[in-house]
Amino acid sequence: MTGSDAAWPPDRTVDMTNDPMQDSNEPAALEPVDELEALRARIEQLEAQKLIDLADLENRRKRLERDIDNARKFANERLLGSLLPVFDSLDAGLATVAEADSPLRQGLELTRQQLLKVAGENGMEIVDPVGETFNPDFHQAISQGEAEGVAPGHVINVFQKGYVLNGRLLRPALVIVASHE
Repeated sequence: MTGSDAAWPPDRTVDMTNDPMQDSNEPAALEPVDELEALRARIEQLEAQKLIDLADLENRRKRLERDIDNARKFANERLLGSLLPVFDSLDAGLATVAEADSPLRQGLELTRQQLLKVAGENGMEIVDPVGETFNPDFHQAISQGEAEGVAPGHVINVFQKGYVLNGRLLRPALVIVASHE
C-alpha cells in the first residue's frame, strides 16, 4: 500500500442538499407557483384599481363639463337680475300712457322689446301667469280673490311679473289667486 492508497476513498462528505431529486426541495419547488399566484392576484388588483380610477376620472370630467355649462348658462344672472326693476319701470310707464299712438308709448314699447330680446337671447323668460293654475315654484300669492269664470286655484291678476333664467327662478310672479268656494 502506498501513501496515496491510504487516502482512498477520500474522506469527504457529499452535500446532497442541492440535489433536485431529494424530497427536501419540494417546498422550494412550490415557491415559484405561489409567487406566480401572488403576481397574478396583484395584476388583478391593479386592473381593478385602474378601472376604478378610470371611472373616477370620467365622473370628474362629466362634473367639470356640467359646472362649465352651468357657469355659461348663469353667468348673466346678476346682470339680468339687476335689470328686473328696469323691466318693471317700463311696464309701469306703459300702463300710465293712455294714448296708443303716443310717441312716448312707442318709445317705451320699443325699448322694452329690445331689452326683452337681449334678455331672451341670454335665456331669460317672463312669468306672466294670468289664467294659469297657481304654481308655488314660480308664483308668490299675495292675496286671494273672487272672480267670475275663473276656476279656484288659478291666477286672477299679476301685480309683478316673474322671471326665469334657463329654468332657474330669478323672481317669482306676485299674483292674486282665485279662492276656493
